[in-house]
Parts: sequence; C-alpha cells; structure tokens
Amino acid sequence: MTDLLELLKYIPPSSLDYQEWVNVGMALKHEGYSVEVWDSWSQADNRWKKGDCQKKWKTFNENTSKIVTGGTIYEMAVRYGYQPPEIGTFDWDDVIEYDGEPDKVVKDAAWLDVGVIEMPKEADIEDFRKYLQILFKPDDYVGYCVDAIFDEKKDKWKPSTRGVFDRTAGELLEAIKKHPDDIGAVIGDYNKEAGAWIRFNPIDGKGVNNTNVVDYRYALVESDSVEPEKQKALMEELKLPIAVMVHSGGKSIHAIVKIFAVTEQDYREKVDFLYSVCEKNELSIDKINKNPSRLSRLPGVVRGKNKQFIIAENIGCESFEEWKEYIEGTIDTLPEIVNFSELKELPPLAPELIEGVLRKGHKMLIAGPSKAGKSFLLIELALSIASGSEWLEHKCNKGKVLYINLEVDGASFYRRVADTAKAMDIKVPDGLDIWNLRGENTFIEKLTPILLRRAKDKGYDAIIFDPLYKINKADENSASEMGEFFNYLDHVCKKLSVSVICCHHHSKGGQAQKSSIDRASGSGVFARDPDALMDMIRIDPRDVGKSLEKGETAWRISSTLREFESPEDIDVIFSHPVHRITDELKDAGPMYGGGAEVNSARGNYEKKNKSEARLTRLLGFIENWDEIDTASVHHPQPTISEAVEYFKSDKGFSASNIKRWAREYPDKLIIDKGSLFQADSFEK
Repeated sequence: MTDLLELLKYIPPSSLDYQEWVNVGMALKHEGYSVEVWDSWSQADNRWKKGDCQKKWKTFNENTSKIVTGGTIYEMAVRYGYQPPEIGTFDWDDVIEYDGEPDKVVKDAAWLDVGVIEMPKEADIEDFRKYLQILFKPDDYVGYCVDAIFDEKKDKWKPSTRGVFDRTAGELLEAIKKHPDDIGAVIGDYNKEAGAWIRFNPIDGKGVNNTNVVDYRYALVESDSVEPEKQKALMEELKLPIAVMVHSGGKSIHAIVKIFAVTEQDYREKVDFLYSVCEKNELSIDKINKNPSRLSRLPGVVRGKNKQFIIAENIGCESFEEWKEYIEGTIDTLPEIVNFSELKELPPLAPELIEGVLRKGHKMLIAGPSKAGKSFLLIELALSIASGSEWLEHKCNKGKVLYINLEVDGASFYRRVADTAKAMDIKVPDGLDIWNLRGENTFIEKLTPILLRRAKDKGYDAIIFDPLYKINKADENSASEMGEFFNYLDHVCKKLSVSVICCHHHSKGGQAQKSSIDRASGSGVFARDPDALMDMIRIDPRDVGKSLEKGETAWRISSTLREFESPEDIDVIFSHPVHRITDELKDAGPMYGGGAEVNSARGNYEKKNKSEARLTRLLGFIENWDEIDTASVHHPQPTISEAVEYFKSDKGFSASNIKRWAREYPDKLIIDKGSLFQADSFEK
C-alpha cells in the first residue's frame, strides 16, 4: 500500500466530520502506525484538544465491530486530490487492457444503412473556424503543420516538421476574420497535394510532444480498413461521442471523440476502452492514434482532387461517460436462457481440485483470527496442489498454482515456502509460481487486468491471494461493495478457468458463540459468496488434559461447502510452520479467540465451567445430606445457609449464586421455602 503518511498530507482534518476523523485513527492503528501520527495530523484542526487522540486510540481494540483499513485513508486522499501512481512504466503505444472485454454492438455491419458522403465543390475556411471553436478555448495553444514530404515506400504524403505550436485559437480566429477567403494567409502556404494537419488537444506553446499536452480532451478514431461511408455508419451506430467528424480527403474519416480525462492515466484507460469497442465492431485502429498529441486532418483545405472537410459536429452521446454507460448497457454477454426439458444430457461438473471440497473454477475462503497460521495453511495447500498430495485429509489433484503474496517480504516468503515443504517432507514442486506484491498498488480493480494478461497462457489451476484485505479498498461491511469485489474474483475464475483461494480475518472479539459461517469480518458476503468456506477457531487442549509444546497452538477447522456435503470438523495443532491433524482434541472447547486474543470471553468460558462444577458439588451435597447433617434435630433437606456454611472455603458458594443456579438450571436445582432439592426428586 502507498505510504499512509504521504496520503495524510492530502487530507485536511478540519474538513472531516467526527466519524471520518475516528476512521482515520482506526485505519492508522490497524496498519501499525502510532498514535503520535494521528495526533500530529489532527493538530491542523482547531477542534484538536490535547489527549483526545490518545484517549480515543485506546478504545479501538475494545470490541470494535468494524475493521477500518488503510484503504479508507486512500479513498479520502483520492477525494481530496491525490493521484494514484501508475502501475509500472508505460509508453504511449503500450496497451492498458480494458477488463470488461466489450462484445459487438454492431451485430451485422452488412445491414447498416450506409449513405453517401457528399464531397464539397470547394474547400471552405468556415470548416476550419468551426473546428477551432468546437475543440478549443480562445487562449489554448493550437499545434498544426503545413509542411509535407512524400514517403515513397508508403506512397503517401506525411508531415515533414513539428509544425507551428505557438499560436492560440483566439489568434487564429482573428486571422480568419481578416482573411475570410484565404486559409493560406491564416496558416501559411501548404502543399495542396498533401493537405494539412492539426493537433486536436491543446498544448503548452513550447512543443508538440505528449508531454506538451495540457488537457486530455479528445481522442482520434480513424480506420482505413473499410470505406469512409461505412466508417461513418459504424461510428454513428456506435453512438461515439464525436465532437467533430472530418473527412480526411483520402480513404478515412477522422472522428475527434470527447474524452475529457482528468489525468494522463485516465486518458489512457478511456482510450483503451474506446479502441476495444471499435476493434470489436470492425473499426480497426492503428494504436499510434492513441497519442494525445497526434496530428489529424485539418478541415478547410484541399488534398489532391479531394477536400478535407467537416462531415458532422456534436453527434452521438453527449459525453464519454454517457457513451460508456450506453455501451455497457447495450452489450449482452450473459449466457442464453435454457429450457431445461430441452437438455439432452446434463453438462459435466467441473473437475475437483481439492476432492470433496473445491472444484476447479470455484472460490474458497479460509477465515480465522491472527496467529492461526493462515498463510502457512495456504502455503501447505499450494504445495499439496502443486505436488498432488493430501491437504487436511483431502486429496488434491495435481495442478499449477500461482501464489500472490501481498503481505510478507519476498525473501522471507521464499524461506516460508522452503521451511514448510521441508516440514511436509516434500520437494518443492515445479508447478508453484510466486508473485511478490508487498508494497505495490494492488487493489483488485487495477490488479485484475494485469493478472489476466500475465496469467493468460500459464495454465494455472489455482490462484491464491494472501491476504484478501490487501487487494480490497471497499467497505468490508457494505454488501454491495463486497459483492462487486467478489465479482472481480469471479471474473478471474471465469477468464482463466482457475480456482481462486483467499484468506481473511475474523471480526474482533470472542467468536466461539457465533456460527462458523458468521465469524469472518465484514459483510455476510464474505461467508456466503465463496463456494467453500473453511473457518479456524482456537481450542483449549487443557479441556482434555493435553499439554502442547512451547509455541504450539490448537485449532478446529469447520467447513461450509456449496458443492459437497460439509465434512466433520478437523482439529489441528499448529507447530510452526505446519498444521498437523490430531484426534485427541475432539472434546476440547474453544478459547474464544486466537493467538493473543485469549480475552475476557475466555474468562467467561472458564467462569461458566466453574459454575457448573460447583452446581454438581452442590447437588452431591443435597443427595448425601442424610450423612452430612450433624444437627441434633434432623431435617430432611439442607437450607441455603447450611450449604454456604458447608462450602465456606469456596467463596463461589454464596447465597446469591445458589439462587442464580436455581433460576438457570431449574431442571437440576429447586429452592422451596429456603430448602434445597434435586429437581428430579422434588415433590410439592
């Protein structure tokens, strides 16, 4: 993740409400920062009071139901102007893949209504004036070129110089007023065989490279793979948000499409989406056209026997955003509706990757508290799949695995894998690839298209994300946001035909009183979306009189499966770096936490056990009262005060506790007129 100290510089604390301010503190603590960082940042707000941060900080780990991560600070920083760094270094010709894979909008181009484009008899300077007014502001610098050379190899004219770049649109429009019938007097003499060119985005007046572009307003859509009339028809059918459409005077139409990107990265992503749609719909585009400083044909001049002129202006959708919404709404990539009775035979089920647990192409989530060794359990699974061996008594069918390590230093992670393989007594198999992404900008929206590209031809059977929260910047408690997050994982499963396996943390506080499906932190989507959920909870070996070696911990793993019958719980002992199955802990109770989280809930558990043990002793006291009673005047049942006196060495046998036991266990203990009775022998 990006350094949160840098992100905080973008967030003015004075602009936040109380809950947002608290969320910043919670996120800092969750990510391992000190309270001093929060306090120092907060002092920029006149509401700050000494000691407030320290006081609030202490409450963040006390049964906090909502986990707030660094993603919250990231989102706030973006809101206040932070621009995320690019992933890697790109040239303008590189592809930033659009993940949505748009399908054809134009289902059959042969049926398009292809009209005739009327070529004007004369070139008209009015077209140049319109072009400037549509695309530029008066103080925008405009780049254009009138010098040309003939490229004999390509048999075409091309610009020979960088051209002019130090005149504004306002200056050019004033020149047109002075010379309304002479475009040469405005832009200079040009070669009428070659025509002239113009840049469709404003520049800084100092040069004509991509770095000189000052506003990413437009992109060029040009295709010479089909005749101009069909190009026009296709562009209109696609409802491209075209600011101005220019006939090149040759074999193509130049559509200047509205983009209005906020950043260079935003421009690239929008243009990639635009070109993806065009390519799918028979408008093959040279990728060099995506350059924001690209030259296009200047309308209002002659090119050989033809004219460069405006065909249409402001057609299609009003904006890129409206157009994208239209495209995504038009595209229907959903499966066909099937009449079940028409199925000749049932389709085969996906093969099992982990027998009895997970099929290939499905999702699995391992949830548990900290210090449960979840990462080691995932490493064990990765090694088991890659080697085709058993994992938690389940046979793994041999497959290729990509392990995406998001949390541990690369060198340390390699050592973990080697140590785990040694403890499992297996050789590290060839089919295990590791992708170390600690510290990278790896949220799921950015990671997915890169992952799809890199893993496309690798033949992976499983991809493991460890841990899941590192790729999630959404609100864990929002069902809609987490549903969208898991849709990305579904997309990875579908496009790569892989199983996706992740691990996630428990919510804070005691967990044993909850069902295993409800322990994962955040929205219920975490538990209900995966096809296989395996949940870990710590158990207490002392309950069965078993002691562990120093550093060992005991865990119970419960499975909730969609495709298979859920198996019985499995008990394991985590002895770094592996989990070993044991059958000696079946009667062990939960510790209500994990690792360092043996908290007050554990005390409540022990207290309940002691209370039940005292009740058992009290019932024995009642049963043997005839032998215990030493009073001169014998009475058949003991009283509360006599029981308190008899057990006076144990303060747990107070009158109030005995009365409480009678209320809580009426099937065992009854108090009648101050006397104590075993419930099964009491008669009114």
